[in-house]
Amino acid sequence: MTWTSHHRRADVLRDVIRTVDERQRTDTPADLPMDVEGVAETFGDELSLLGALQLRWHTRLAGHVERRLSDQPLDLEGAVALAWLSAAEDMPGTRAVLDHYAAHPTDAEMARVMTVATGKEHEMLALMAGRASAPGPAAQQVGRAIELGARTSYVPGRRQRSTSHPGTGPTSLVGRLKAVLAA
Repeated sequence: MTWTSHHRRADVLRDVIRTVDERQRTDTPADLPMDVEGVAETFGDELSLLGALQLRWHTRLAGHVERRLSDQPLDLEGAVALAWLSAAEDMPGTRAVLDHYAAHPTDAEMARVMTVATGKEHEMLALMAGRASAPGPAAQQVGRAIELGARTSYVPGRRQRSTSHPGTGPTSLVGRLKAVLAA
C-alpha cells in the first residue's frame, strides 16, 4: 500500500464513520454505507469495510480503557465498563453497525469474522479488568458480562454529562492523591 492509498483509505474511513454516526442519529438502519464516495474503490467489499470499522472501534476502545485505568486504578472493572461506554458514545454509528452485523451477518465468513472479533474484544475487557489471567472462553464470558453491564447505561446518541466518575473527582481520595502527586 502506497502512502497516497493509505491516506486515501483513512480519509474514506473517516467519511464512513461520520456517515454511520449521522445515520444513527436519524434512526436510519445500521447498514454498511457502501454508497459513501470512495468505499467501493478503497475497501472493495462489505467484509473489508467492516474489518476496518472493527479495527477502528477496537483501537478507540483500547485507548479509553488505558485512560480510564489510569484515572481509576482502584476499580478496574468499573473503569473498563466506563471505557466501553465512552467508546460507544464516541462512535455510536460504528457501534450500531458492528452490533447489526454481529447479529445479522450477510454470510458465513462475516459471521466467523464477527465472532472472532467480538471474542477478542471480550477477552481484552476481562483481562484489563483483572477478571481473567489468560485469553480463552472463560475470559470471553467475563468480558461479555462487563460489556452487558456497560450497555445497561448506554443510550445510543447520548453523551455522558461529565468526565469525572465517582471516586475520582477532585474531592475524592483518588482525586486528592493525584493532585498531590502532580504538584
